[in-house]
Amino acid sequence: MIDKRVFLIVLDSFGIGEMPDADKFGDEGSNTLRAIYKSPKFSCPNLEKLGLFNIDGVELDKSIKNPKASFAKMKEASNGKDTTTGHWEMAGIISKTPMPTFPNGFPQEFIDEFSEKVGRKVYCNKPYSGTEVIKDYGKKHLEEGGLIVYTSADSVFQIAAHEDVVPVEKLYEYCQIARDMLKDDLGVGRVIARPFVGEIGNFERTRNRHDFSLEPQGPTIMDSLVENNYDSIGVGKIYDIFAGKSIKETHPMKDNKDGMDITIKLMDKDFKGLCFVNLVDFDMIYGHRNDVDGYANAMTEFDQQLGLMMEKLKDDDIVIITADHGCDPSTPSTDHSREYVPMLVFGKDIKEGINLGERKTFADIGKTIGQIFGLDSPISGQGFYEEIKR
Repeated sequence: MIDKRVFLIVLDSFGIGEMPDADKFGDEGSNTLRAIYKSPKFSCPNLEKLGLFNIDGVELDKSIKNPKASFAKMKEASNGKDTTTGHWEMAGIISKTPMPTFPNGFPQEFIDEFSEKVGRKVYCNKPYSGTEVIKDYGKKHLEEGGLIVYTSADSVFQIAAHEDVVPVEKLYEYCQIARDMLKDDLGVGRVIARPFVGEIGNFERTRNRHDFSLEPQGPTIMDSLVENNYDSIGVGKIYDIFAGKSIKETHPMKDNKDGMDITIKLMDKDFKGLCFVNLVDFDMIYGHRNDVDGYANAMTEFDQQLGLMMEKLKDDDIVIITADHGCDPSTPSTDHSREYVPMLVFGKDIKEGINLGERKTFADIGKTIGQIFGLDSPISGQGFYEEIKR
C-alpha cells in the first residue's frame, strides 16, 4: 500500500466567478469570492500564500510571486449547481442530466400519498426560504401538527417541524419515507430534515438538520479506495451526500470550526487514504442568507485554522482545497450560483506554484486522488498528479 493521506476540504459554495453558461441558471455576474473580498471581515493570508489569487480569472490584484501550492480553476461539467452534483463530480461522477427541480411544488398526488403515509397534514409545498417558511407556517404547524414541506431552486424536498411537535428522530423517519418514495422523475438529490425550535415570532432552525441523499449513480474514488483496503473518512455531511456508500468512518460536526477541529485531530490518527471534509456553514448560514460579512468572517476563521493544519502536515500528507458550487451572498438571489471553483493542492511532496490552468471537470480531483494511491479507478476526469509530484 502507498503510505499517504489526502485531506480533501470542500468550502461549500466558495465560487470564484460565473461560468460561461451562468445565464442559463440565472446567475450572470455571480462571484462569491469577489463579493466577500470587499468585506472588512475578510482576511485570508494563508490562502493568499498558497495561491488563491493566482488562479486564472481571479482578478483581485493579490497574486504573489511564489505561491506555496499548485492551483487550478475548476469548471463543473455536470448540468447543475447543487451540493450533491458538485460533490459527486469531484468524486468522479459527471451528471449530464440535471436532478429534477419543482418550481411549482411537488405533484399533489405525491403530497397526498406522503401525507397519508406519515399520518399528518402537509403545508406549503412550494419554493421558499428556509427561514421565511417557518415564520409563515410555524404558527399553523404548532396549532395543527402538520409538516411544513418546501423546496428551492435546488433538487430538494425539505421538511420543517418544531422539535416539540415532531421529535427529531420521528422527523428523520418521515424524511426516510419521503426518500423511499422520491424516485425516477421525482428523484430529487436530497431530502432534508429541517427541525426548528422557539416561540411564534422567534423561531430558529437547529443544528439537527440531516440530509437523505440518493446513492451515487456510478463509481466514485471512495469505492476504489475501499476496494483496495484504503481508509475513507467523512467529516461533516459527506456521509449524507454519498448516502454512506464507501464512507467507512464518519464524523458529524456542529459548525465549520468544529469540522476543522475534527480534521486537525484526525491528522494525529494513523490512517492511509482519504479524509473528505465538507464545511457547510459558508453555504447554509451565510450564502443562502445573503450575509456578506458573515461569509467573509467565516473564511477568515477557516484561514486561521488552515494555518494550524499546515503546521501539522506529515511528510506524506497532501491537502486539496476546493468547492462544490457558488452562492454569491451579494446578489438578489439566495440560491446557489453557477460558478467556477478554486483548487489548491499542497504538501511536502507536491511542487509549488504549478498553474494547472482551467480544468474541464471537478472529476479531475478524484482522478488525481486515484493516481496518488496508484489506482486505475474507473471514474471520469483527467488526473494531474504527474504534473505536481516532486
